[in-house]
Amino acid sequence: MPVPHPLSSRELPVRPAGTTAVVYCEGQFGEQDGKTANGLVRHSERYEILSVIDSVHAFQDAGMLLDGVPNGIPILANLAQSIVDAGHVPDYLICGVAPADGLLSAAQRTVLLDGIAHGMNIISGLHEFLGDDDEFVAAALIAGVTITDVRRPRSTKDLHLFSGRIFDVTCPRIAVLGTDGAIGKRTTATLLVQALNTHGIRAVLVGTGQTTIIQGGRYGVALDALVPQFCSGEVEDQVVAAFEGEDPDVIVVEGQGALSHPAYLTSAHILRGSRPEAVIVQHAPGRRVLGDFPMIPMPSVSSEVALIEAFADTRVIGITVNHENLTDAQLAEAIDEIELDLGVPATDPLTRPTSELVEMVLQALPALSPQLTSRTAR
Repeated sequence: MPVPHPLSSRELPVRPAGTTAVVYCEGQFGEQDGKTANGLVRHSERYEILSVIDSVHAFQDAGMLLDGVPNGIPILANLAQSIVDAGHVPDYLICGVAPADGLLSAAQRTVLLDGIAHGMNIISGLHEFLGDDDEFVAAALIAGVTITDVRRPRSTKDLHLFSGRIFDVTCPRIAVLGTDGAIGKRTTATLLVQALNTHGIRAVLVGTGQTTIIQGGRYGVALDALVPQFCSGEVEDQVVAAFEGEDPDVIVVEGQGALSHPAYLTSAHILRGSRPEAVIVQHAPGRRVLGDFPMIPMPSVSSEVALIEAFADTRVIGITVNHENLTDAQLAEAIDEIELDLGVPATDPLTRPTSELVEMVLQALPALSPQLTSRTAR
């Protein structure tokens, strides 16, 4: 019997039935700090994304800019253009920027307040909770709209310490970790889940960041908003909920930051809380310094693999490559070098067939293969 929706206990306002949304990402779309907008344009189960606001890239197709494939979502210069393009006031204005400090600038505040004045509900994944901001609360009350702070954790009494319930989860877990923040872990995890399901292997995603929750993920928690004491337990709780609620063949856990990162350390809690049998590491060979910390050089993928396997009782089964700053020839060379150096398969999920992700998993976890045959035969 399915368990209740695991996110239903969050202390969020009741949102209206509409699903149309505009994503605000001024000056950051397609960049590292625009990762929430990037993710929503690529995949959203909860919202119908009508347009992206970014005057720097205005009047381009969002899919073409991100991945070289048009998806019909226009990038527009401002909120007024987005409303005109929609032909009505969309239901939601989603804050699609994800700066390292999680705070809004004065200009960003103005745009979101303008959305409220037009009657749009606000979705924010920032560390700064707009529902606690007197100006935003007053504006929302006058306009009769809601503000949802996705990163707001539940009350402390409702949070979970690590309990050992993860030992009752009998299906394998795969964590998608990485060598930096905003490097593509969520995108790879989403594509992996989609590819496994397409191939007849029942896979479920457990998110660990605000973007996955905004996209409509059924299971997840924004780890970086929690007191560290509860991080491992909250990951464990969501993995258990996914196992009990979905009866999956495999659970894929989204990574955050990097185990080696000086500031983003939630990978440690993900490894401890989900106890994955396998890890896929996302790496950007063309990135020379950490995204938000240019004083720190990027780690090598081999050093990250060694650190992960020393820290946890798991093994790295493959490397997924972020092709930023690489030509096609450089990407192919990077993939070949990684496979030769580490002895595991490597691929770029955005430019190579996603069947390569499935092959990566089945090569490491062959016990999943008979289930592919049995499910197809049903």
